[in-house]
Amino acid sequence: MYQALKLLLILITVVLLASCGKDELQPKPEAKLALQYPSPEYQQLNKADCPFTFKVNSFARVLSKNDCSMKIEYPFMDATIYMDYAPVKDNIRELLIDGQKLSFSHNRMADVIDDKVYINPDKSVYGMMYAIEGNAASNVQFYLTDSVQNFITASLYFDRAPNYDSIYPAVNYIKLDMRKMMESMDWK
Repeated sequence: MYQALKLLLILITVVLLASCGKDELQPKPEAKLALQYPSPEYQQLNKADCPFTFKVNSFARVLSKNDCSMKIEYPFMDATIYMDYAPVKDNIRELLIDGQKLSFSHNRMADVIDDKVYINPDKSVYGMMYAIEGNAASNVQFYLTDSVQNFITASLYFDRAPNYDSIYPAVNYIKLDMRKMMESMDWK
């Protein structure tokens, strides 16, 4: 009996030592969501009755209103840019406060609000872009003005609950489109 127990102990020891190879366990690499969006192709948006023109991604669908405000929809991302136009009538201060207030109203849900000033004196286009990181309702916003006659605000919204980790690739894609809108803005 003692001999059999000794043989069993040696056998278990050999099996355990043989199973310990040089193959160390490696942690799995961090998973990345592999979303692929089409390369943007921009076309000039020029409504005859509006005092501005700019470039928009051809993959987006533009729905205009009568007052030069519009919705720019990205159906393959369930995202919409809401763009509002207001004429400046000695109310530039109020318009600027409203443009900034919208961005900072997301402060409670935001991890970071990154603001970038935009100035193009050759075209008389001045404004600010806000990139909001975190589970905020709107992750990218901007306003543009010529400080004399025109004021535009734009905000990006998704048709789903704000989960920043999930929508991050789409936010970056559309943020580049919004930057292109700002850079291509021309007043008529």
